[in-house]
Amino acid sequence: MGMNHEKNSEKAKAGYLEGAISIVVNTALFAVKLYAGIITGSVALIADSWHTLSDSLSSVAVVVATKLSGRKPDDGHPFGHGRWEQIATLFIAFFLAVIAYYFAKESIERFSHKQEADFGTLAIAVTAISIVVKELLAQYAFYIGKKSGNLAVKADGWHHRSDALSSVVVLIGILFASKFWWIDSVLGIIISLMLFYAAYKIAGETVDKLLGEPPSKELKEKISSAIQSLNLGDLRLHHLHIHNYVTHQELTMHIRLDGQMSIEEGHGIATIIEKKIETDFGMEATIHVEPIYA
Repeated sequence: MGMNHEKNSEKAKAGYLEGAISIVVNTALFAVKLYAGIITGSVALIADSWHTLSDSLSSVAVVVATKLSGRKPDDGHPFGHGRWEQIATLFIAFFLAVIAYYFAKESIERFSHKQEADFGTLAIAVTAISIVVKELLAQYAFYIGKKSGNLAVKADGWHHRSDALSSVVVLIGILFASKFWWIDSVLGIIISLMLFYAAYKIAGETVDKLLGEPPSKELKEKISSAIQSLNLGDLRLHHLHIHNYVTHQELTMHIRLDGQMSIEEGHGIATIIEKKIETDFGMEATIHVEPIYA
């Protein structure tokens, strides 16, 4: 259990650090981009600014979820609180979808009324800075998420990436704004579609994990090799299932033993395997024994 505690502690620290940096940077970017959007009258820039602010809010969700998921198991939650990370990730996806709907609606209305924006040097500078800063934040979140295994941090990274891409679209549009009156409205719709896609990807990944995923072929092979190294004979491993509670994982599996073996002997072999799995993989294992008769 010591390995799990250390790993969970690292995930918590990673979540707090990434969340704090994201909140500060995104709030500052939001203020600058909103000002530029108001000055130019651009729905695309204003949408982009609110997308940036939504990053701050999602980062708050990351920090809160990291705090909640780190709580110890209790009577009401015997498997811990690790899935708060996945709940926070779904919240991020939902918030992205709401933002996308609002700005798609606003962009369509502006297009129908033939409203255009008055872009200038300020809009170009602010958008370029936003692209660089947001991509740096995305790369940082992906690095921290991969290193710590924190799903909410990884989702936050995709949020940063989608914001950087939407800013790229805005910048391209600004450069062609003088030729096409409708460019701002179309950009707003494109950004909305990007937001919808990001929400779909984030929610889909999280729902898959909540519903339960089979262990990968690579993990099965590693577990099999570890058990074979114990030299307990041909156990015919099968029915491997992993139950992911984020802060810890549980493995259930079936093995086959000689039907003439005593219950005590079978229990002893199962216990040896369980200890090996906990030591090598940090997972609690429950083993079902099936008899084989010659």
